[in-house]
Amino acid sequence: MQIADVTLFHAPNSGGVRTYLDAKRRRLSQLPGITHHLVIPGRRRRETKDCIEIPAPPLPFSDGYRFPLRRSAIVRELVRLAPDIIEAGDPYVPAWAALRAGRQLGVPVVGFYHSDLVRLLANRLGAAALPAIRLYVRLLYRQFDLVLAPSQVMADQLHQCGVDDVTVQPLGVDLNTFNPAHRDPNLRRELGLEEDSRLLIFAGRGAREKNLPVLLRTLEQLGDAYHLLLVGSHMPKRVPDNVTVINRFCDAATVARLLASADALMHAGDQETFGLVVLEAMASGIPVVAVDAGALPELIPPGCGVLARANDPVAMARAVRNLYSGDVRMMGARARRHVEKHHDWDVIIASLCSHYEEVLGMPHRLALEWSHG
Repeated sequence: MQIADVTLFHAPNSGGVRTYLDAKRRRLSQLPGITHHLVIPGRRRRETKDCIEIPAPPLPFSDGYRFPLRRSAIVRELVRLAPDIIEAGDPYVPAWAALRAGRQLGVPVVGFYHSDLVRLLANRLGAAALPAIRLYVRLLYRQFDLVLAPSQVMADQLHQCGVDDVTVQPLGVDLNTFNPAHRDPNLRRELGLEEDSRLLIFAGRGAREKNLPVLLRTLEQLGDAYHLLLVGSHMPKRVPDNVTVINRFCDAATVARLLASADALMHAGDQETFGLVVLEAMASGIPVVAVDAGALPELIPPGCGVLARANDPVAMARAVRNLYSGDVRMMGARARRHVEKHHDWDVIIASLCSHYEEVLGMPHRLALEWSHG
């Protein structure tokens, strides 16, 4: 079987979609009889063994994303590859190119709704644009042979747009990279903190939808007994005294060490389509304090964290105190066991392969190989 993925969500510093695609490529390469190619925008045309970059202009203020303006080059490369199935990972030009290539080749095309386009555009264009945005989503995603969503909240968003047949396909986490074994007892000393200080962490881009001001106001509520470490690019420059900022993109190994060395993750984002950093924290053996909004409640089962009302620093501070009133280490160990069972990438890719085989009308051979691997 030959599989092709096409998306613009694969930039040098991009997040969850790139993590998913890289994990998928690594695992599919281990299966006999499987060929996988990634078609993405780049500075110039470049081709490696399993990746083709199509020239596309950079998207301003986007941390390296590029936005293809025309379908033809993408269609041409996909037709040349002649895959058995194509997956489109964004709702823009690459998705329309994937559909055109699929029609020319006579192969099924999968649409993975990673990005909440409805909320993204409504936030910028206003509520009056909602009918037009939903119409666009409906016209696009009704054409796919299979529609995947990373969470139930995203599937519900598609249902509201009139896309009825949606399959929830969660994402996974690398259990070796994100592991309690990477805990570093020296981190508090590096940060100038006492050994018994209560250390919280948030890792990710400092984008508006992450609601970092809520975290800062929460730390003001909590006081000096608590400390927050913010890790990632575009972080705020003015923060309370009990907040430390590492204002740069950090690789996975660095983030894994920092997560495993903290007590808990804090996440105030209320628009998450999935929330991969939550899984990374839980895999690192720490519980999560998050808001009861977006996809985050789907990821955090009872006993693995505490949920708070969205956009309410007082409620989030109360949730943090509630967390520390229990056994934080035990909750972290429970969180690790949960992701081992439900979000190991091998489990996720086996599920994905079963969806592919179903839409292709094939027996579930790939999923069985993973389960016996």
